[in-house]
Amino acid sequence: MNRRNFLRSSAAATIGGFTVQGLASPLLGALRSSDTEDRVLVIVQLFGGNDGLNTVIPLDQYGVLSTKRPNVLIPQSATLSLTGTSSTAFHPSMGGLRELWEDGKLRIVQGVSYPEPNFSHFRATDIYETGANSDQLLSSGWTGRYLNLEYPNFPAGYPNDDMPDPLAIRVGGVVGPGLQYMGVSMGTAIYNTDDPLNLTGNIYNDPASALCSGGKLDFVRQVQRQTDLYGDVIEAAAVSGCNQSTLYPTGNEPGAELAAALKIVAQLICGGLKTKIYWVSIGGFDTHAQQVVASDHTLGAHADLLKGLSDAIHAFQDDLQLLDLEDRVLGMTFSEFGRRIVDNASLGTDHGSAQPMFLFGSKVIPGMTGTNPEIPANATFQTNLAMQHDFRSVYASVLKDWFCLSDSDIDNVLLETYQPLELIDPSGCLGTGVHAINQRAGDSLIQAYPNPFTERTTLEFSSNGGSVLIQVFNEQGQLLQTVLNQPMPAGVHKVDVDLGPLPAGVYYARLQNEGVQQVRSLLKVR
Repeated sequence: MNRRNFLRSSAAATIGGFTVQGLASPLLGALRSSDTEDRVLVIVQLFGGNDGLNTVIPLDQYGVLSTKRPNVLIPQSATLSLTGTSSTAFHPSMGGLRELWEDGKLRIVQGVSYPEPNFSHFRATDIYETGANSDQLLSSGWTGRYLNLEYPNFPAGYPNDDMPDPLAIRVGGVVGPGLQYMGVSMGTAIYNTDDPLNLTGNIYNDPASALCSGGKLDFVRQVQRQTDLYGDVIEAAAVSGCNQSTLYPTGNEPGAELAAALKIVAQLICGGLKTKIYWVSIGGFDTHAQQVVASDHTLGAHADLLKGLSDAIHAFQDDLQLLDLEDRVLGMTFSEFGRRIVDNASLGTDHGSAQPMFLFGSKVIPGMTGTNPEIPANATFQTNLAMQHDFRSVYASVLKDWFCLSDSDIDNVLLETYQPLELIDPSGCLGTGVHAINQRAGDSLIQAYPNPFTERTTLEFSSNGGSVLIQVFNEQGQLLQTVLNQPMPAGVHKVDVDLGPLPAGVYYARLQNEGVQQVRSLLKVR
């Protein structure tokens, strides 16, 4: 009996006196995935550039927002409150994610971007997927490099007894740059779990030619054989009886397509696959026009998108909990960029820089990293939200506290050193409980005086010890000056900043001290 048929025949197995319907049972899944390091990352990509200011709404900035966003701003009375904060709320369509917040299974990371942000959909997507700098082109993705670190010989010799399953699975789309490594796709793309491919006895099993093209031909045949074998294990793992949540959107409901993809992910995890990374997506976030309905800003395209995203993730987490799998799974969202502060006359918003990211699951440290963005009173159509956190610091956190990589391995995967944030319970890696969290969001860690200023200002900052990075950005998010980048002792320090040659306007000073980060706005006047 081959492996696929054995797995299928296990659809109604009796183990220790218990009848298990489907390999999808947590009991059978545990027989294949009992390793405590068998952790799964689920990436949810939001194509188009999500409007963060209407997603995670800064109520403490509502007054100035009402003058800058009269065409799209959500009525304050309609926002969804969040326990533990009176200054931040969710879009009214995000009831599902609000439930995860209330259950302690959601982490918000505010102000995620990178220096010199790019506002092209294609280039910005490439930057987020590969982990590149804005002026850097990479031929490998950040997850592709991670998988290469774990499985350095792939695809040669795979599948095998130790790793019989796909390293990564892209559900509902093609394998993008994020899952590539130097021309090798580290993942398998599926739209459903059916497997019509069968290469048994096919020419692909014949030896390759000895000609110069033989090596390339053999590689193509190897990939085809892997596709066939991986199709077998995916179809076998997806036997009926796995999904238990009744909350998934279906039919014409918002988010039905994303929900279907996440439902497959839950089914395959439950079915026992050792796959490390699943990648799904939802499109439509490029809301230049008709983001809201003119007569009711709680309705419209963005409301439907957020409802679909929120409901699908909530149903997926509910499924994992019912299947007793949620401690093994971490989810995260990202979009290629955010939107501008000032709305446009078409009831929409234009390409911007910083965005909020969500991490979800039972192992996240619940709450919010960073602070609500500060909205300048003199913001124009060109003004972007200030970057608080580099997106690669979020990746570093996942690699360190979820996949348990060493600092040197994290640097190898991300190609530079990025300080991780405290987003995920590291106890599975460190063997200890959740360590004390103190983002010091209520403390003023960096001040400028004079401010406003004409030529130069002094930055006074607090250090907890360790590496300190201070950068100055303009309101478009472009890095203008690295003021300081070195280890500093604990205490209060001062540094002089000369911005004399720059035009009058709004600038941002960003402090990063290990996992603690803070932004301070600067106003240069004539």
